[in-house]
Amino acid sequence: MGKIIAGINMTLDGFCDHTSRIADDELHQHYSELLSSAGTILYGRITYQLMEYWPPIIKNPTGNRAIDDFAVIMDSIPKIVFSQTLRKVDWESARIATRSLEGEVLALKQQSDKDILVGSPSLIVAARELNLVDQYQLCVHPIIAGKGLPLFKDIGDMTFLKLVKTKTFGSGAIVLYYEPTKNTARSVQ
Repeated sequence: MGKIIAGINMTLDGFCDHTSRIADDELHQHYSELLSSAGTILYGRITYQLMEYWPPIIKNPTGNRAIDDFAVIMDSIPKIVFSQTLRKVDWESARIATRSLEGEVLALKQQSDKDILVGSPSLIVAARELNLVDQYQLCVHPIIAGKGLPLFKDIGDMTFLKLVKTKTFGSGAIVLYYEPTKNTARSVQ
C-alpha cells in the first residue's frame, strides 16, 4: 500500500515560501524522482496556481534538462485541487476535489498502491490533524527568511516523529524524512 507523503520546501526558520529556496538542478531531480514514484499529488488552490508555472515549459522548454524533465513529470502526475473558490481547472491532469480530504485519500488508496503526495501547507496540516500522514519529507533550505507562512501553525496537539532518513544536497539543503510514532496526538494545554 502506498504512503501518504507530506512534502514541502521550507526555510531554516520554518517558513514555506516558494521564493525562499534553492531551486537548482539537484533539487529538481530529487522532486522529479519523488513525483515519478507517486500516483497523485494533492494541492490547495494557492499552491496549485503556483504550479501552473510548469505547463508553458512543456511547450517552450528551457534547455535545462533537470527543469524540463521536472516540467514533464509535473504535467503528467494526476493532481487533485482542494478549493472553495475554484470551479474548474485548465490543467488536463488536474481535477477539483469532490470529497473531503479524508474521502479523497481513502478513495485513492483503494484505486492504487502508489504514494499520494500532499504538497500544500494547509493540506499538510489538515492531513496531520486527520492522522493521514505516513511520512513527512521536509526539505529545509539554508535560508533564514524572517517572515512568511509557517508550516505548522495553530496546532493544538503534538505529533511525535521518528527521523528515518536524511538526504543532503550540494546547496546545503537537506531533506528530513520523518514518520509519526505511536505517541501521536497528546493534548497540549
